[in-house]
Amino acid sequence: MRRRRWEQEIEPWFVRHGLPYFVPEERERARRSLRPRTTVPLMALVALAAVAAAWALTELTGQASFAPATLTLIAVLAALLYAVTALRARPILVWALRRTRGSLRQLLQMVTRALPLLLLFITFLFINAEVWQLSATLDGSVLWLTLLLFGAIAVGFLLVRLPEEVDKVDDFIDVDLVRRATRATPIEEPVRAILDERADELPLQRYGDVQGYERWNLILVLLVTQAAQVLLLALAVLGFFVLFGAIVMDPEVQAAWTGEQDVEELRNLGNLSVELLQVSVFLAAFSGLYFAVAVMTDETYKEQFFSEVLHELERAVGVRAGYLALRDADGSGRETTADTAG
Repeated sequence: MRRRRWEQEIEPWFVRHGLPYFVPEERERARRSLRPRTTVPLMALVALAAVAAAWALTELTGQASFAPATLTLIAVLAALLYAVTALRARPILVWALRRTRGSLRQLLQMVTRALPLLLLFITFLFINAEVWQLSATLDGSVLWLTLLLFGAIAVGFLLVRLPEEVDKVDDFIDVDLVRRATRATPIEEPVRAILDERADELPLQRYGDVQGYERWNLILVLLVTQAAQVLLLALAVLGFFVLFGAIVMDPEVQAAWTGEQDVEELRNLGNLSVELLQVSVFLAAFSGLYFAVAVMTDETYKEQFFSEVLHELERAVGVRAGYLALRDADGSGRETTADTAG
């Protein structure tokens, strides 16, 4: 059966907007890539490579602390690579990063709203000798492992809370929302026609119920977008503390707070030292974790930093509802809600 023009155009539209799992073929490829016979051998190979790399670094440096950091880093990178390639998550990452890049002009607004109270709290930690003794004397691999731990906690928290936001998005699907969502999309005209003819007969609430891989697609869009915002804010905090420390923290003070004889100064860079950078990185990572939690728990932060992304998801759910309505109307709905539950 020959596909109509809107069918040929709407699926690439989904992919361009970071919604590859809304396309049945992409969804099926991802499902096949998660079969145990595919993933188990790859996981074994990654584990062997990680253990070998950790052992080699430990032997070369004589520091056992490199082992857990190396194992964790290789596992994270392998998982990201597999998600981007085999699991067809690349469009999600590309769309989220492109959207973040396009909103860089809003970075100043974000920083001025989120940073003042955060910096007031974190600055007291920055000028605390115990914090310097803890973070400035950390081995490089231990510091890196600590950053990964902060990141894992933030991601875990977001993965618990973000599904609640997705469930709110698909709770209220009606004719007006579908009309608005499909405006300026390849299915605008056919959806408008079918809504004019038989809007009362369409089970829009069922079409709007996002489950399975499609639900995870929306969660991943939120996760990547939120992670990019958190990273931008953490970098802003890092820049502030490096600048602030370079102005007010002379090497003698830094040495006294770290409990060392002297600090490892960076050549020709004034008061900048390795210890100052480590403290700044540690507190920036902690600030990122704090911000990730605050955005999801504080209604004011959520409204400022989250509402625009939720509008994008609402549009995605509305377009999906119109798409499924057209497929069912054409008798081509061979893979609608029953498929998405997988």
